[in-house]
Amino acid sequence: MRVTVSRKAHFNAAHRLYRKDWSMEQNDAVFGKCNNPNYHGHNYELIVSVTGEIDPETGFVMDVKILSDLIKEQIENKFDHKNLNLDVPEFAELNPTAENIVVVIWNKLRNHIAAKLDLEVVLYETPRNFVTYKGN
Repeated sequence: MRVTVSRKAHFNAAHRLYRKDWSMEQNDAVFGKCNNPNYHGHNYELIVSVTGEIDPETGFVMDVKILSDLIKEQIENKFDHKNLNLDVPEFAELNPTAENIVVVIWNKLRNHIAAKLDLEVVLYETPRNFVTYKGN
């Protein structure tokens, strides 16, 4: 029997959506207010879900304390109160759209979670705008 265990987290971060190789006019046309040269911020909400078989010894799919610590270490400590464009190496050349952020988060967590477990990350950029990545 496969069960999904989820952990919510959050971080606050600034970013700017733009392409260095485009003109300001083209960036404005595509990214609008998100192309503000002085950046803008979001209160990101994160849901990390791990799916797998229940361990008969522990009764866990994954210890939620371990998952919580992993999210804190790998995501919150590295993204919270940061400028994603300037402070997070993964976005030095990658536009920090919600879509790209969720893939970066998934990749940072995937390496620390047993391969037998499925991983899904949901990232809310606003209460009404969110993205989901399952690694496919």
